[in-house]
Amino acid sequence: MKNPTLARRQLIRGAAWPALSTLSALATPAWAQPGWPAKPIRLIVPVGPGGGVDLVGRLVAEQLSKALGQSIFVENIGGGWGSIGALQTARATPDGYTLMVGYVGTHGTNPALRKLNYDALTDFTPIAMVGGTPNVIVVHPSLPVNQFKELADWMKRDGDKLSYASSGPGTLTHLVMEQFKGAIGSNAVHVPYKGIGPALIDVLGGQVPLAAPGLAAALPHIKAGKLRPIVITGAQRHALVPQVPTFEENGLRGFDGVQWYGIVGPARLPPEVVRRLNAEINRIIAGKEIRDKLSAEALTPMPMTPVQFGSFMAQDIARWAKVGVARGIRLD
Repeated sequence: MKNPTLARRQLIRGAAWPALSTLSALATPAWAQPGWPAKPIRLIVPVGPGGGVDLVGRLVAEQLSKALGQSIFVENIGGGWGSIGALQTARATPDGYTLMVGYVGTHGTNPALRKLNYDALTDFTPIAMVGGTPNVIVVHPSLPVNQFKELADWMKRDGDKLSYASSGPGTLTHLVMEQFKGAIGSNAVHVPYKGIGPALIDVLGGQVPLAAPGLAAALPHIKAGKLRPIVITGAQRHALVPQVPTFEENGLRGFDGVQWYGIVGPARLPPEVVRRLNAEINRIIAGKEIRDKLSAEALTPMPMTPVQFGSFMAQDIARWAKVGVARGIRLD
């Protein structure tokens, strides 16, 4: 079970982030040379090839390379729930030539639940948010469940006979379901898989009745009628599945988790580099070309300032730490 004192420290640290980042910036040595970038930039993707993290990294690298007039090479460094790539980024020289795709795993759920070899808030410089996709609870179409109330009643009534699939312990697909179980009083059994792909194979086959994948992963199966969507996270309905209501519409607040992706660098990046990167990335995700590519993957652009992005990460860690304490989830 998560230590309440640790959770409180994370909340306090998250609240203090903007002030700390300002002090760090004032104390930062001028690592960046005039004329940055004067050589190729390394963009670490802290997972293997394929999937949302890799997709976002390659889209941003392609467009940012054009904007900066410099090559950006993508390096996939997977393993350890993203922590191996994250640690390499945290230890890199803060000169603007090593960046990383930070996402909900490296800077949200894992810091909330695991003992890591990096600090998601103090060892990194938040640069720019790119976008996110909500999670959607889906069921196999053979089940007599069509609406939220029917799902909630079923999960409360038959919870000990019911299981749900996730992409692994501590992932967003796990935590969204545990948050839901806690809200309605269900004891449905968690069945973890090694990735959302294998999890959805068993849901599609009817071996496991439901899951809460990201919309990007679920959308092709929803469109094909092979999965039935019941409820979605986020503050409002999603344009690609406008018929699916939110948790809040059904009386449950706080279900705001999204699978998000952004760009971070090592701590103490020069402020002028951060400002340039933030402005270019915000401009890029506002353009039609990348918006269309993101939309095709059910990703909505989420432009932010570096301070806003840092606060967002702190709040996300605090959100999932709270769920971890409430549900007795600790993955050290």
